[in-house]
Amino acid sequence: MISIETIQDKLSKAFPDANINIIINRGMYQCEIPANRNLEIISFLKNDLGFQFLTDITASHYPDEKGRELCIISHMHNLTENTRLRLRAYVPIEQPDTSSLVSIFSGADWMERETYDFFGINFIGHPNLVRILNVDEMDYFPMRKEYQMEDPTRLDKDDIMFGRE
Repeated sequence: MISIETIQDKLSKAFPDANINIIINRGMYQCEIPANRNLEIISFLKNDLGFQFLTDITASHYPDEKGRELCIISHMHNLTENTRLRLRAYVPIEQPDTSSLVSIFSGADWMERETYDFFGINFIGHPNLVRILNVDEMDYFPMRKEYQMEDPTRLDKDDIMFGRE
């Protein structure tokens, strides 16, 4: 397993102005990276630190974080050293732009489309950024927390039906 100090040292030397700080969160290495530099940082992690497997790309919505409402979350894995790394990059909801990773990981294609479809993240440079699971006519992004989870008028979803009063 690659030590947290080794990854921190190499990232700090390669990107001194990015202020990347690695922590351990829920048993996994995690760091925040600038969204506008995700492509070069992830390329470095792949080519120089052996994180050759992009496990997942998703997002999360933090409506109370002004200017950082949407968080793009990427998971990478160094299979040789069995080291996992979670990368978080925040973007404002008004301009949710970050670079596409398809040029370095072809498997990012569908993950980015799904993240766009549900959260509205604009992956700049993606070859076909269109909806993948929702209907094309949908004019909103359903996983954002600005929408209710359930229809409040449904009687079968009333608290009493779940033993709550």
